This record gives sequence, C-alpha cells and structure tokens, in this order.
Amino acid sequence: MKSKVAVLKTSPDTVLEDYRKLLKSIGYLDYLDRSKKVLLKINVSWHHWYPACSTTPWQLDGVIRTLLEDGFSREQLVSTHNRTVVVSDKRGEKGNHLRQVDEDLHGIEKIRLYEKPVKWVKFQPEKPFRVLGKIFPDGVKIPDALIGQNIIQLPTMKTHVFTTITGAMKNAFGGLLSERRHWTHSVIHETLVDLLRIQKEIHPGLLAVMDGTFAGEGPGPRAMIPHVKNYILASADQVAIDAISAKMQGFDPMKLDFIRLAHEEGLGTGDPVDIEVVGEDISDVNFHFVQTETFASRGQKMIYHGWLKPMENFLLRTPIVPWAFFASRLYHDVFWLNLVGKKRIRKALDTGWGRLFEQYGSLETIPRPQREQDGIE
Repeated sequence: MKSKVAVLKTSPDTVLEDYRKLLKSIGYLDYLDRSKKVLLKINVSWHHWYPACSTTPWQLDGVIRTLLEDGFSREQLVSTHNRTVVVSDKRGEKGNHLRQVDEDLHGIEKIRLYEKPVKWVKFQPEKPFRVLGKIFPDGVKIPDALIGQNIIQLPTMKTHVFTTITGAMKNAFGGLLSERRHWTHSVIHETLVDLLRIQKEIHPGLLAVMDGTFAGEGPGPRAMIPHVKNYILASADQVAIDAISAKMQGFDPMKLDFIRLAHEEGLGTGDPVDIEVVGEDISDVNFHFVQTETFASRGQKMIYHGWLKPMENFLLRTPIVPWAFFASRLYHDVFWLNLVGKKRIRKALDTGWGRLFEQYGSLETIPRPQREQDGIE
C-alpha cells in the first residue's frame, strides 16, 4: 500500500477547520495509540516571529482542537519544547504566539526536554547507527519523556542551509539530541536517518503535520524570503511528507540525501511516484524555490566540509566554542534582522496570515473555528 500524504489549500478564515479535515483525510486516529500521551513537538527556529520559520499558532491550535474533539483528554496532550545554543524556546514560544495557544487557551501540559524531571538515557537501536555511534562514542542519549508516547511533529515548509529543505525528519533533530547536536552537522543527512530509526522504535504513534501557509525560500531556517502559499500537509510517513514538500518547493526529493537514504533503508517512501497524495491536485505545483546561503552558513560549511575541517573539533568541541554561538546570534539577531528581516516581517503582517498571527497574541482575540461558533459538536 502506498504511503499517503494529505495536502489541502487553506485560508486564514478556514484554517482551523481545514486542519481537522486534513487529519481526518489520512485517518490519523489509526496511527495513534489512544491509551498513550500525544507529544506535540514544537519547532521554534527563532525566538523572533518570522514567517515560515517556526510552528504557527493556528497549526498548533488546529491540531490540539482536533485531538480534543476526537476524544483525547487534555491531560494526554503535551506541548514539547527543546532549545538550541542560539535560540531561546521560552522567548520563542511567546514571540511566536505559541504559549498563548497551549498554555493560555488550552491549558495542556508542557515539558522542556532540557529541564527536570526529564532525564536523558542511553539508547541503542536494533540496528547499528549510521553515524551517531561514532559522534557520541560514550553512548547516544535521548529524553526519557519521549519513550513510549505518541508524537506529532509540527514543522513548517521551508528551505535549509544544510539539508536543502527541512520538515518532519529534521524536526526530530532538536528533540532527540542534546545541545551538542551541532557536532552532527557535517553528517546531517545520515544523522536524520538515525533519528528516524529511533523514532520508529520508541513511539507507538508517529505523525507529522506541516504548515505551508507561509513557505520560506533561501537560507533557512531563519534568513528566508517568506511567500504566502496557503498549503497544509499531514502524513504518518515522515519521509513521504518531506518528499512531497520538497517536490512542491521545486526540488527532486530523491536527490536530497536524507530522503533518499531513509527511502533506501525502508523507513518511509521518498519517491513521489510511490506516494498517494489526497486532497489537492499538486501535480503542477512548483514554487521554484532556491536554497541559498548566508555569511554565517558559509562559515559553518567551511568548518564542516571546507578548508577549516581539520580544526572542527577545536572550533566546535572545546571551551572556545561559544564564539560560534555569539557570532550566529550577532549576525541573525542584530545585523540581519534589523537590516533585512524587519522589513519582510512588516510586509508579512499586512497579509491575511499576518493579521491572523496578531489575533493569536491575546486570549481575547484568538479566533474560534466556524463549527464552534455555530454550536456544532
């Protein structure tokens, strides 16, 4: 049976209803263990709001509402966060209007994978790792809170400086690996395959719901050109949803190593010919996106793959490593954001999606789906 990916066109007025339709169209309940918790893996790629960068509030809201309407209890839902060495998830969940959804509106549990009571435990998959065993010779550790629970990855549709596109598979990167995850960037494609294998072993239910209302082109995940595209996607196959997203953006999925390797290993379907797309006819969809670099990413690639490669351990695994984090924050948060980003943000706020984003800034203005307004159960 072919892997199935649902793709729907949506609008700011209908997006909450459309997320419900999207999940129903893949029979999402068949892929979740109703007796377990459902971890909603948030993506905060920047602590500033920037279109297409991080999980959208309507994406999180639409998924939570659907789960609650279909019988999951509020106590079963867990908003799941990680942080990075350059991004604060606590600032980001507020700035991206996510705290207003999970905490203020729905009042569901929240865990931060880097804080107690979460413990990091060693994990060895049934088959040997491709690369993680070499990068972490003392053992690969993952958060115990993830083990034995359902998970729904909540990525956005965008390009990425290291993987060309980023989506469901990359969304596990922040959750499953510690803040030393940057050690894997030189072998990022193989790392994502290792992480998918872990997910398949520890989660009884595994879904991905991707927001492409804004889609990001260029040097993602932060310094992108945002485009209004009005698409949302869902699948129980992490490889397939990334493949369809890549195809829609204008890339050949099987030329992206992480998709091809996962496909060849039987962890999912990466060839669009073998994927059933339900909902929209996307046969002629091509955004013609181009993945580009920033000054910061060029420097990183010199370390991971270029003439600075012999100094990788010294530059990124010794006490001098904070220089790289400082340089990244200085470039993105000060230089790029003020010179380029804020103009794009103002333009995005003047769209229907930008106005919807602002509505999510306060509990009093968060919209309700039409069915709820009409009193339909």
